[in-house]
Amino acid sequence: MIRRTGKMYLILPICALLLGSCALLKPRQETAKETTAKPANEKLVFIDGIATSREGKTSEHRTKNRNTPISSVPTGVNSIEEARPWQFKYAQLLDLPVENVVNEKLFGFIEEWWGTPYQMGGSSKSGIDCSNFVNTLMAAVFQINLMGNSVQLYSQVKKLHKRGELQLGDLVFFAINRKKRISHVGIYLENDRFVHASSSAGVMISDLRESYWVRYYAGAGRIN
Repeated sequence: MIRRTGKMYLILPICALLLGSCALLKPRQETAKETTAKPANEKLVFIDGIATSREGKTSEHRTKNRNTPISSVPTGVNSIEEARPWQFKYAQLLDLPVENVVNEKLFGFIEEWWGTPYQMGGSSKSGIDCSNFVNTLMAAVFQINLMGNSVQLYSQVKKLHKRGELQLGDLVFFAINRKKRISHVGIYLENDRFVHASSSAGVMISDLRESYWVRYYAGAGRIN
C-alpha cells in the first residue's frame, strides 16, 4: 500500500506509458528456437544464422547483427540456381519456395534492420520499439505514413475478423498484459509469418501459429 500521494503521482504516468508500449513481450530465454526437428547425424550448413540440412529442414539460430548483403535481383527468379543467399534465408524463415521470395525492397529493409535491439521509444538502428519499427517500414517500403503507438495504430486500421484474410502489409496486434490492452504490433508477411521488433531478440520474424503468439493475439487490421 502506497501511503504518500507524491509517490502515487509519479507511478501513474509511468504505468500509462508502459500500457501502450511493447515492453511486455516474450521471455528472453525463447530467443532461439528450432522450427523443425533435424536429424542427429545430418551435417548442417549455416547461412547467416539459419542452419540448413540437405533435406531442406531448418533451425533458427540468433546472430548479432550479421546480415546478408542484398544486391539487385530481377522481379522474378526462374530457377533456384539464380537465387541469392538472402532469398534462401527468407525462404526458410517464411517456409516458402525460394522462387517466391522476390520482394527486394521489403526484404532488403528487413535485412538492414535485422537484429536491431529493442528500445522502448527508440526509432534508430541503435534501438527501436515495435510501433516505430512498423511506422518506419510502412513509410520506406509501402509509402504509407503512420504515426502513434500500438494502441493508436489499432484505432487507425480496418479490422480483419478472420486470420485467412491477412495479406502482406496488414498489421497484427497483441495484448500482452493483464488488462488485455493492445501492447504490441507487427507487420504480416506471408504464410502466418510477421516481422516485428521484439523485446527479447530485436527485429525478427515470428510465426503466428506459435503458442505464445496464439495466446496473446488480439486481432489484425488493414490500412485504409
